[in-house]
Amino acid sequence: MPAIDLSKVLPPSEQDLAAVRGWPGMSLAEQCALPVGKRRVVAWLIVTGALSPSVEYLVSGRPVLGAVAAHVHHTFYERFTGASVDLGYQPSVVRNQWRMAVELAVLAVTTPERLNLRAIERGKAHLMEAFDRHRPASPGMKAVKAGLAFGVHNVLFHMGIVERTPRRQGQDQSQRREQAWAAASPRLAGTLRGYVEQVRVSLRPATVVHVETTLREFAHWLAAGHPEVRCVADLRRRHIEAYKVHLATRRSARGATLSKVSIAEALGVLRACFERLAEWGGEDVPSGVLVFSGDRPLLDEPLPRFLDDGASTKLLQAARADADPFVRLCVEFLARTGLRKGEFLNLRVDSVVQIGSAYWLHVPVGKLRTDRYIPLHPQLKALLDDWLAGRPEQLRSPYLFVQRGQRIGYRRVDLAVTKAARAAGIGHVTPHQLRHTLATQAVNRGMSMEAIAALLGHRSMRMTMVYARIASRTVADEYFKVSEKVEALYDAPRSLPQAAEGAQMRKLRAEMSRRMLGNGYCARPVGLDCHFESICESCTFFQTTIEFRPTLERQRDDAAAKGQVARQKIFDGILERLDEAAS
Repeated sequence: MPAIDLSKVLPPSEQDLAAVRGWPGMSLAEQCALPVGKRRVVAWLIVTGALSPSVEYLVSGRPVLGAVAAHVHHTFYERFTGASVDLGYQPSVVRNQWRMAVELAVLAVTTPERLNLRAIERGKAHLMEAFDRHRPASPGMKAVKAGLAFGVHNVLFHMGIVERTPRRQGQDQSQRREQAWAAASPRLAGTLRGYVEQVRVSLRPATVVHVETTLREFAHWLAAGHPEVRCVADLRRRHIEAYKVHLATRRSARGATLSKVSIAEALGVLRACFERLAEWGGEDVPSGVLVFSGDRPLLDEPLPRFLDDGASTKLLQAARADADPFVRLCVEFLARTGLRKGEFLNLRVDSVVQIGSAYWLHVPVGKLRTDRYIPLHPQLKALLDDWLAGRPEQLRSPYLFVQRGQRIGYRRVDLAVTKAARAAGIGHVTPHQLRHTLATQAVNRGMSMEAIAALLGHRSMRMTMVYARIASRTVADEYFKVSEKVEALYDAPRSLPQAAEGAQMRKLRAEMSRRMLGNGYCARPVGLDCHFESICESCTFFQTTIEFRPTLERQRDDAAAKGQVARQKIFDGILERLDEAAS
């Protein structure tokens, strides 16, 4: 627990109280200019509720509230700082978090142990506004204060005092979004926003954000360049064609032109919107087909990037030697399970289940809206046990990978893989490359496509078959086997070696011999059944004797192997008649 010197924290005397009796009537500058001794007396009065300071004083007056509050609320101070240390915060951060908790309690006119979610959020907002007014040149200090308020919320959540976990929020863009919609025609904006609300019911939140962003940017572009479009019904094909040109020349947030994937996604959103509006009907619907499938640029289908056996071995060796337990666990897990980054971070503490004598990993519902069980290697089980052994007991998060009470984010996974790759000296590696690497290794070592699809959680075999294209060892082995036989042809110009003929060639030659007719050959493909294979045997003039029984039996067995029930019955009947005649 971070130590706070409480030897100087004593209840003020009557003389001390008299010295600061006029404090409420002082200006902010006079309050801030008081000597430390008098400010400590003021802090005692503030903590005990005898004085109510302004938010400006808390921002500018260097109040010494932390030590005083630690003395007044000593029991809760020990609980709070102990919980913060258990979550992994450094001692200096713990002390600052306690001061922030006291300031938030003072603004809410309550005690730190009685802080609630509303008091935290309102107090944080007041402090941030005061920073903008009185310390606009200190954006770094403002960010530190915001981080401390987040930490206070986090600690109180895991202590069970507040019921909702804190969330890191970026810059609020709601005002900018509303301004963009307001610039568009009211009727057009109403139709498009109504469509967004409809798809919100059925699509994932991230997908809805993408749909809303695309339609909002399209409406804003129309308002700037085509003000004649007042509603969806006013749209014509020329507007879509102009928008396609705009997308092709528009710059992304990084300064480059939009990729073909981004253009295809934007046009796909527009096409789906217009088609559904036409299907649903209503007062504002498209006048005709506006976006065609050919409008979307053809996308490349590059092979998945994977690591060869040598590089993957170096990566795992570097990860196992890393001092950070998360780096060891993250790289090993992704490389040996093929989990997507989001699936890995969504694992819960109860994801490991024992079925029989083996351990399995329950992968929760993810990208394709399905969950699955995959076998868990004993080495991974040991790594998970070590990770859980360091988990704080009071942690209220159900997720497996948590740091300082908060879920570990995507960025931390990227950094872990990058760190191991840099140590291995194999260049840049992404977490998803480890998924491709596992699939490629499995194909090269004979694992069936069905098993790989189940392991990776693919919805269709089409997603899995792409790995058959990069199964380098399988392709190489087959290639060199064929190459040896082809070389034999060049070494024997007069006659074909018997070993070079191959099973497929022998099968083809036998098939053509069997299909030879009286005046030609049957050109029916091998895999195609023929309804006339037994046409003579079914003829009323067909006659046979016991000497043809072996041939008839082979024909009957051939029909049974092909599943030709009617043809099999014909030969069964002929054989029965032969047996009756012989008896």
